[in-house]
Amino acid sequence: MPSIQDVADLAGLSTATVSRALSGNGLVSVAARERVASAATELGYVVSSNASSLATGRTKNVGVVVPFLSRWFFSTVLEGAESALLSNGYDLTLYNLSGGGEERRSVFEHFLLRKRVDAVIAISLELTPVELTRLLKLDKPIVGVGGPLTGVRTLSIDDVAVARLATEHLLALGHRTIAHIGGNQDSERDFHLPTNRRVGFEAALEAVGIFPDPAMFQPADFTIQGGYTAAKQILGSPRMRPTAVFAASDEMGIGTMLAARDLGLRVPEDVSVIGVDDHQLSEFFGLSTVAQFPALQGQKAVEILMEQLHPSRRTHGTLNTSLPYELIVRSSTTKPPAGR
Repeated sequence: MPSIQDVADLAGLSTATVSRALSGNGLVSVAARERVASAATELGYVVSSNASSLATGRTKNVGVVVPFLSRWFFSTVLEGAESALLSNGYDLTLYNLSGGGEERRSVFEHFLLRKRVDAVIAISLELTPVELTRLLKLDKPIVGVGGPLTGVRTLSIDDVAVARLATEHLLALGHRTIAHIGGNQDSERDFHLPTNRRVGFEAALEAVGIFPDPAMFQPADFTIQGGYTAAKQILGSPRMRPTAVFAASDEMGIGTMLAARDLGLRVPEDVSVIGVDDHQLSEFFGLSTVAQFPALQGQKAVEILMEQLHPSRRTHGTLNTSLPYELIVRSSTTKPPAGR
């Protein structure tokens, strides 16, 4: 198995220069870096992670903390982050908190504090003051995805504006009886996403003089099954049926479309449906949505970490970076039925 001395001999450079070139730390000319890369490739030399860690104080490993792994949004953010980390030569250690409060406490009290990571990405987690203090004590770069965290670089989307855009699309088509399927109490934990999307929904209605009807709201759990059950309650009500539904996630929007079908309703002729996310199944179902590009969120989080881990790349960014979103109109929304 080739050693770093073998690489140095073939490249005609000192082992110190080869070490700096391979680790990415310290000043090395472009020509020398290319000679080292060529020699390492020719010899099949692979940098030892343990040796590199001892020499540089870094593990080339980033800890990523997620509340759920089974949900499409979180797994897609994770895929974006993993792809970007690999392209930068970093490994990823995943901490999945779906097990509940005790698991979450263990991650912040023990695992991350073992300092086996160079940085931390927290996806859609509103950290408590104690958790945030523990992370900051690591004295390592931290990036939050999903909302503002005091003293931490974050990426966040304006959920009020997202919901307002989706609702305004329905209003522009002429809908005036619009229902909302939002989050339940369990999904309210981090960054109050369900509340913010309901606020945006109601603000759009109020802007055109429509008083939000509490009977036109149903909570669910951001899953297809949850959306299906909630939509059955709204669309099957003996009261006036809405001509449109704004679901706070695409999965709940898909559930709404399936519920409408089972109730003998046509989408969009009888009821229009719009969601949020641009889930991988949304195009298949023809679901109109507000895309929030989760893979891009993961990639952007890694970009910020790399700027902090490698000062030479650093740019002057704000503490919180706003994430993009976009209205995508498909076949699930149209004008309301005549006379409605």
